[in-house]
Amino acid sequence: MTSIRQVILPLLSATLFGLCGPAVAADGHGAHTNATAAPATPFERKQALDTSQSAIGKTVGDYRFFDTDGNTVRLSAYRGKPLVISMIYTSCFHICPTTTKHLHQVIKKARAVLGEDSFNVVTVGFDSANDTADAMRHYARQQGVRESNWDFLATDGDTVKELAEDLGFLFYPSPNGFDHLVQSSVLDSRLMVNRQVYGIQFDTPHLVEPLKAMVFGVTPQLSLFEEISSRIKLFCTVYDPASDSYRFDYSIFVGLFIGLSLGGFMLALLIREWRYRHRRGERG
Repeated sequence: MTSIRQVILPLLSATLFGLCGPAVAADGHGAHTNATAAPATPFERKQALDTSQSAIGKTVGDYRFFDTDGNTVRLSAYRGKPLVISMIYTSCFHICPTTTKHLHQVIKKARAVLGEDSFNVVTVGFDSANDTADAMRHYARQQGVRESNWDFLATDGDTVKELAEDLGFLFYPSPNGFDHLVQSSVLDSRLMVNRQVYGIQFDTPHLVEPLKAMVFGVTPQLSLFEEISSRIKLFCTVYDPASDSYRFDYSIFVGLFIGLSLGGFMLALLIREWRYRHRRGERG
């Protein structure tokens, strides 16, 4: 079976890449960044970006939070699926609400093509003195977020500091509330930081592409058929800039069917010709 995988899967990947085209690359280098207001003295955008990028590859700790009903939730409960973490403070009157609303729109687009249960999202309040479970519940309602698999979480100050350090998220008190980088962190199923997405209103592929790669990724536990299916979904789930949405390009199957049919027909002719010549040789 191993030899079959080694032959079929690379060939399939190359074929699908050529037919479906390359995926739109997500920006992992902080090309689109925003802070809440004119930075105070402690906040430097370059330092914030460097710190944020240095978190990629780190595994986030198993911290304790409280959901909007006051129930205890540990971060380990989100293992097994990709996770998007957004950190906000509820007293922010413009930047954080705008960011959350845009994230909401992108999340809906991602789930439409990747599946409703394919990944989780958490929004964490980092102003622990004010971002209580009640405040997070009110904030979620204000932003119109009622998605399943999206939790709004509160926690204590020490946990906020440790989580922020794991995520490479810097924030400082300022006269306007807080200065911070607008950042959404994409974690893999092991809670390791895979990608940082920056900006109040970022391009849709910046978040969806890393999620797509993880959701449709190949793992050793998959059968050959499941691996083939995952690779087809990975390469043929394409972004349409005109509609700012993702779709599955079914035309690939038409091309594959025609190609396989013609290939099978030619192979059958070659085998038939070989047998005919072989029999003539035996008779002669």
